[in-house]
Amino acid sequence: MQRSWDDEEVVDPASVDCLYDEENWKQAISLIKPISPTPNHMLYLSNLDDQKFLRFSIKYVHVFKKCVPINLLKHSLSRLLVHYYPLAGRLKTHRDDDDKLQVECNGEGAVFAEASMDMSAQQFLHLSHKPSNTWRRKLLFSVDAPTFVDTPPLVVQVTKLRCGGMILCTAINHCLCDGIGTSQFLHAWAHLTVKPTDSVPITPFHSRHMFKRIRSPSSHLPLLHPAFTKHVRNQTIKDDFCSLDQYLRSQPLVPASLTYTTSNIISLKSQCVPSLKCTTFEVLASHTWRSWAKSLDLEPSLEVKLLFSMNIRNKMVPHIPKGYYANGFVLACAKTSVNQLVNENLYHVVKLVQEAKSSINDNRVNDILALLEDKNVKTDLTSSLVISQWSKLGLERLDFGEGTPLHMGPLTSDIYCLFLPVVGDPNATRVLVSLPKSVVSKFEYYMNKFLVSSNVGVKESGENGEFV
Repeated sequence: MQRSWDDEEVVDPASVDCLYDEENWKQAISLIKPISPTPNHMLYLSNLDDQKFLRFSIKYVHVFKKCVPINLLKHSLSRLLVHYYPLAGRLKTHRDDDDKLQVECNGEGAVFAEASMDMSAQQFLHLSHKPSNTWRRKLLFSVDAPTFVDTPPLVVQVTKLRCGGMILCTAINHCLCDGIGTSQFLHAWAHLTVKPTDSVPITPFHSRHMFKRIRSPSSHLPLLHPAFTKHVRNQTIKDDFCSLDQYLRSQPLVPASLTYTTSNIISLKSQCVPSLKCTTFEVLASHTWRSWAKSLDLEPSLEVKLLFSMNIRNKMVPHIPKGYYANGFVLACAKTSVNQLVNENLYHVVKLVQEAKSSINDNRVNDILALLEDKNVKTDLTSSLVISQWSKLGLERLDFGEGTPLHMGPLTSDIYCLFLPVVGDPNATRVLVSLPKSVVSKFEYYMNKFLVSSNVGVKESGENGEFV
């Protein structure tokens, strides 16, 4: 992978902490309010928004070669918040239900932090493919809030680099919007920064009431969708494999980062025998799921699931309005036993993923909304791999007037798997997933075994573990 400023010093990832001078580290913090009055009301969150599964912020990192003037970014953000005013509000619990969230649209403002770092963009790019927990402390201001509910929905930090570049880090509350919404917001911010006299490219639609009561109450709830489980008080876990998610979360995880080009994907599709027409996501998700299960050496009889988000904006009847700014997705679920997952041909796994996708329609979404009325129903993570696709959101094309980013990715690596865009190659996909250190090499081996067997050229780029 080519990088800028090749003549600059690079650093060992293990020494990254020394690049941060704790004693001299300073952040200037301000609140950015909408530039003009905005609606003042309580905004209802749908059952899709108000899932416990989504009570976190989506955190993006963008690295730019040249820093945009801070006052320009603040001004355009202030203008943008007039249209995206819920992001300037605060989460609140419902007065009649402490478990139900809503947004108090009060114009209190988004948090904007400024910082500087004695690091070049080249040095950061050397580290960027494997996110570090150190980044969280330095690249994003940590709001002193007792709970997630008390954290402002939008937190931004711009970190100036010694080479004249900048790192833009954004944290956007997932209860307010999904990946499509975050991309829509960031591109609108960039647009107003470049063209301050223009209006927003897409007018956001904030009402969620179309999901408040999709169908009349029935005498019984629909069957439990496989992406969910119902928590029963005092329920005990039958065996260790039922708590795979808890096991993974209980130990330090190491990120694995692997990049696949168009030719790699074509080679992977050739593994589907007999021939099967499928998308890049379908085949790469299937392959990642198999490699994940193989590397963890799971019990053959264990049922495992693959959960992935499905955009429902064009699946509802009637269609969701253009610019709908909320969570417009549900989780599709493919499931099988470990034995079948790892031993069957890739063809059969891809078919499972395709069937999971095709099952998501208007009726299924209505069933999920009805299920989520029961607060004991939650996303089933006990033995699941969750994949979130960022590679088609256009986040690598973000341009505030000084060019597109040199790097785009998450702030931290989590237990969930991300499909990320590759700057400079719109057809490539980077797979990022964190696993126990003892199994990362096995995971990388299974992920790339097909490349060797198909005689496709493989080049490994140092400690990043990447193949291009």
